[in-house]
Amino acid sequence: MSERLFTPDEVNRLIPQLTELMDTAMERHRQALALQERLRDDRARVAAPGGGQGDRWDWKARAERLDGLGIEIRQVLQQIAALGGVTKDLETGLVDFPGHARERGDQVVNLCWKYGEDAVRFWHGMDEGYAQRKPLP
Repeated sequence: MSERLFTPDEVNRLIPQLTELMDTAMERHRQALALQERLRDDRARVAAPGGGQGDRWDWKARAERLDGLGIEIRQVLQQIAALGGVTKDLETGLVDFPGHARERGDQVVNLCWKYGEDAVRFWHGMDEGYAQRKPLP
């Protein structure tokens, strides 16, 4: 977690950059899931009786591409972390930033941004998650 504590306005200024980063991370994540599924299907087909031989070079190229997608995703997540955010979910694009909430006696909370939102409007306690997010005043 970042040692820096953010205000909602500070997070809002990061949203254009966050959106661009999450565009990339989420797309690479979708590609990786699809590639994993294809590789799993190929493995099952080859292992089945009479499944035959697969194209080893094609399979190897796809496996290497999957590794590359994993590297690309980790690099984007590192960029988000360098901004001070903690990526919670790549499928929905959830990113938390540590901040204060007056509602909790100025206690440290997570300012919760979700991909597609044009501003951070919610927070949740450090021991809570997305389902417990509450509107900022």
